[in-house]
Amino acid sequence: MTAPPLRVLIVDDEPLARARLRALLESQPGVQVAGEAGDGQAALAACVAQAPDLVLLDIAMPGIDGLETARHLAALHPRPAVVFCTAFDAHALSAFEAQALDYLVKPVRGERLADALDKVRTFLAGRGNRQADAAPAQARSQLCARLRGSLRMIPVEDIRYLQADEKYVVVHHARGEDLIEESLKSLETEFAHRFIRIHRNCLVAREQIIELRRSPEGHMQAVLRDVAEPLEISRRCLSHLRETLRHL
Repeated sequence: MTAPPLRVLIVDDEPLARARLRALLESQPGVQVAGEAGDGQAALAACVAQAPDLVLLDIAMPGIDGLETARHLAALHPRPAVVFCTAFDAHALSAFEAQALDYLVKPVRGERLADALDKVRTFLAGRGNRQADAAPAQARSQLCARLRGSLRMIPVEDIRYLQADEKYVVVHHARGEDLIEESLKSLETEFAHRFIRIHRNCLVAREQIIELRRSPEGHMQAVLRDVAEPLEISRRCLSHLRETLRHL
């Protein structure tokens, strides 16, 4: 039985660079170019729509750069493999911290690309037996919400609190609310420096907390800046929350 082709998305802000990669890929057996994107946000939208096996990703791009894009890709289920293609070799360590499988320096040679594709096939073959969807090694600066077939980027610095709602997390931010398909636990791990748990279903931005107070019914609550209603604090989280706030 013939294996399905490896579906590849090319992401680079330079049209000539994309054209060169497309030509190299089309000369490789068992490879299909699934599409192209000129920046990080377009790449994320294409991955949601096309679900490629591999993203060939430039690093230096306007807006969301390649490293930031890779951290968002690591949160997709299943996540595509990532191979960076860049004119600079100074970002290699950061690239592998972003869970890239390989790092190609432009101009990319055909034999070097073939080696990278072999690594990707090995990764995809074993993906079901490993924790492939772990949280990115370095915290993102934005979260990505799907919105009627499109994507909305939410700056982390604008988020006031995160609240679990069944299989989704509701992101309460400066411009409203959005749903994301990530777990509260993974967000707590990734953004431990910014958010603190006040309840099993809620993380709040540390800098947003202005007061802890007791409700008329005797429950402890957190009062947040720019949030109309106080949020309930569980007994389990209260002592750690108090200790953390003393050291802010």
